[in-house]
Amino acid sequence: MSEQQTTPATDERTEDDRTAETTQTPITTGASSAVRALENAGVETAFGVQGGAIMPIYDALYDSDIHHVTMAHEQGAAHAADAYGVVRGEPGVCLATSGPGATNLVTGIADADMDSDAMLALTGQVPSTMVGSDAFQETDTTGVTAPITKHNYFASDADTVGDTVGEAFALAAEGRPGPTLVDLPKDTTMAETDREPGPARPPETTTPPTEADAESVEAAAAAIERAEKPLLLFGGGVVKANATEEARAFAVDNGIPVVTTMPAIGSMPEDHELCLSWAGMHGTGYANMAVTHCDLLVAVGCRFDDRLTGGVDTFAPEAEVVHVDVDEAEISKNVHADYPVVGDAKAVLDQLAGEVGQAPDAREWRQQCQTWKEEYPLAYKTPEDEPLKPQFVVEALDEATSDDTIVTTGVGQHQMWAAQFWTFTNPRTWVSSHGLGTMGYGLPAAIGAKLAAPDRDVVCVDGDGSFLMTIQELSVAVREELDITVAVLNNEYIGMVRQWQDAFFEGRRMAAEYDWCPDFAKLAEAFGARGFSAENYDEAADAIENALAYDGPSVVDFRVDPAENVYPMVASGGANGKFALSEDQL
Repeated sequence: MSEQQTTPATDERTEDDRTAETTQTPITTGASSAVRALENAGVETAFGVQGGAIMPIYDALYDSDIHHVTMAHEQGAAHAADAYGVVRGEPGVCLATSGPGATNLVTGIADADMDSDAMLALTGQVPSTMVGSDAFQETDTTGVTAPITKHNYFASDADTVGDTVGEAFALAAEGRPGPTLVDLPKDTTMAETDREPGPARPPETTTPPTEADAESVEAAAAAIERAEKPLLLFGGGVVKANATEEARAFAVDNGIPVVTTMPAIGSMPEDHELCLSWAGMHGTGYANMAVTHCDLLVAVGCRFDDRLTGGVDTFAPEAEVVHVDVDEAEISKNVHADYPVVGDAKAVLDQLAGEVGQAPDAREWRQQCQTWKEEYPLAYKTPEDEPLKPQFVVEALDEATSDDTIVTTGVGQHQMWAAQFWTFTNPRTWVSSHGLGTMGYGLPAAIGAKLAAPDRDVVCVDGDGSFLMTIQELSVAVREELDITVAVLNNEYIGMVRQWQDAFFEGRRMAAEYDWCPDFAKLAEAFGARGFSAENYDEAADAIENALAYDGPSVVDFRVDPAENVYPMVASGGANGKFALSEDQL
C-alpha cells in the first residue's frame, strides 16, 4: 500500500488487517472493475504516483492485495514497472494521474516500446465531458502515446473498463511484447457498475505466429547445413520468448559460435567456449570480427538496430542472412534477409533443430573465432600512478556476487563497462535501456528488479550523470527496505559525451563536465541509505564488501579515472570489422 493513500477516519484497521481480510476488490465502480481486472490477470505489484484524476483507481486499490509502490516521480514508476516485467517475464504495471503525471510516464513508455518490454500504463484523465476543453491537468494522453505503444485505449464505459484493462494487459505480452496504455476518465472510474470483467485476453484479431511455415524452415536449415562459417546472432527476442534453453541447445548441438545483441546478454553463457559475447559499437572485437567474416548469419529475435550494425552496407558483408522474428515487419527492414522465417523464437528453434540433419563442418571456423578471442581480449591497465579504473570495479562486483545477480544500469560509459566486464551466464540478469538509451534508468530499474526477485542480489551500476537524473527514487528503496547496491562510477563527466567530444569534436568539452556533483555517499545517508566511497583499489575492495553486506539500500561513490574511455569502439556508421582500440584509431 502507498504511504500517500489516506485511510478513512472510520476505518481503524491496520494494513495487515486489511490484507488478511480481502482477497479481491469488490466491484462497485468502474475503478474497482479495473482493479479487479488486474487481480484476475495475476498482477501482484504496481508502481505509481497518486493524483486527482487517478484517485478513484487508488481508492479501489485500498481494498486490493496488489502491492502498490509509490515512486518519487512517474518516470521512475515506468522504469520500475519495465524492469519488473523484464525480470518476471510478464507485463509490469505503472499508474499516473492526468496531464503532467501521464506525460512524465512518456519517457518510460517510449523506453519499453524501443526494447519491446511488456508493460501496462494506467493513466487518469479528466471527466469525458471536459475532454478537449483544456481542463486542469488535461493532456491528450492517447494522442501523445499512440506512436510509442502497441495500442492504447480511451475507456469510456464503466461496464467495460475492466475488460479493456484486462485486454491491454494481455496484449502487452502477446506476440512481440511492448507497452500498452489505458486512459481512464474520472467519470468512467467513478460511475457505478457491478459487472465482473472477464479473464485477461488479447483482442480476437491478434494472431501472432507461432511455428513458421515448413518451407521457410527447410530453406534455412539447408543453408545452415552447407555453411562453412556459420554464426548465430541471439537478439532480445530469444529472452522474451523464453527460448534461451532452445537457443543454447541449438548452438551446442550444431557447434555454431554465438554472438548476442546487448538486450540478449545472458542468453548464452558468456563463459561458454562458443560464446563471443555481444557485437556492435562497443561489443567485443572478436564478436565483430565473427560478424564481419561469417558466411551465414542466423539472427533470432533481432531487429538489427544501428548500434549493432554500424554501416548496413558493411554489416556481415560475406554472409547470407537467416532472420527469425515473430514480427514480420522486422524482416528485411534494416538488413536484407535471404531466408526470412516468421515465427515465435522458441517454436522456430525447435523446428530448425528437427530439420537440420547434419551439423555444418565448422571446425576451422570455431578455431578462427577462438584465435580472435585471444587476439582482441577485453583488457585494461591499472598503473599505480593513475586513478581507480572503472573496469576493475565492475569485475570486483561480479566476483563478489552470485551468478544469478541482477545488474541494472543507466546509460553511458558505465553501461558499456558493465556489459563488457561482468560475465553474464543467465537470462533476465542484465536489465538496461538499449534502444532509447535513457539516462536515469538504472536506479528505478533496480527497485523494480528487486521487487520482482526479492531473494536475489540486485546491483545497479550507474554513472554520476545518470544517477542524478533519478536519485530521488533512493527514498523509495529506503521506504520499501530493499536490499540493493548502487555502484556509481563517478568520473565527474557525462563520460560518453566527453569521449565523443574528444574523438570527433576536437576536444571541445561543451556541457559535459559534472565537477559540481554532490558527495553521493553523504547524499545516500541523507536519504536513509548507507553511503560508502572509494578512490583507490584497496578502498574499492572494502567498500564493495561492506555495501554488499549491508541489509538495505547502499550507495558506493567510486571516484574513477575521468580520462578512461570505452573500447573497442566502432565509429557511428562505420564497419564493425574496423573497430578502434584507442582514440587515434578512430
